[in-house]
Amino acid sequence: MPFDLVIYDCDGTLIDSETLYSEVSLVLCHEIGLTQWTLDDYNTNLIGIPLVDGFKVIEAALGRPLPSDFESRIEDGVAARLERELRALPGVHEALRELAGRRCVASSTSLEPLRRNLGLAGLIDLFDPHVFSASQVARGKPAPDVFLFAAAQMGAEPENCLVLEDSVPGVQAAKAAGMQVAGFTGTAHDKPRTRERLLAAGAAAVIDDYREWPGEAARLAELRAA
Repeated sequence: MPFDLVIYDCDGTLIDSETLYSEVSLVLCHEIGLTQWTLDDYNTNLIGIPLVDGFKVIEAALGRPLPSDFESRIEDGVAARLERELRALPGVHEALRELAGRRCVASSTSLEPLRRNLGLAGLIDLFDPHVFSASQVARGKPAPDVFLFAAAQMGAEPENCLVLEDSVPGVQAAKAAGMQVAGFTGTAHDKPRTRERLLAAGAAAVIDDYREWPGEAARLAELRAA
């Protein structure tokens, strides 16, 4: 495989924690007065960016600062559901074992909860210790910092990296880093629209199921080598 490194986003790509965060957060947004937002509004505005940036978006839409306990209420609500519900997405284990070469995670989630979630989903052993977070760099996605940081830590050149991402900011970040990127719609609520948005952002391909991933990764590698 010509790619030296495959980099995976986590939330919405390896695990479906984004759905839990969205559902819990949207309830709290409604409670504080942002009643006009739907789940689609939340996902469109916040998926793929760091939590602190997402809070700024919510404050702008709300027109006032968030309650001081907003983040802790989200984390408490999500934590309870994660313990009961979090699983790796179907086919992840099989696809990762089939794909040869090195891999790592580069996510917008802060490092501690990122590692916790990978552990709950039974995936940490497939990546450890190569788990990187936007909390370790100056700027979150769509800036390329976390992908460039991950590549540097792994000793890989950006142009030799392949990224799998489920969000537009993530695809934009990978492209800005000079990496090849594929989109993932397996957890999307509106798959056709998400596919269009990922392709428009620069994804070279889009998959909906991990059974497609080894073959698609190989195809992208062949195109790169041609």
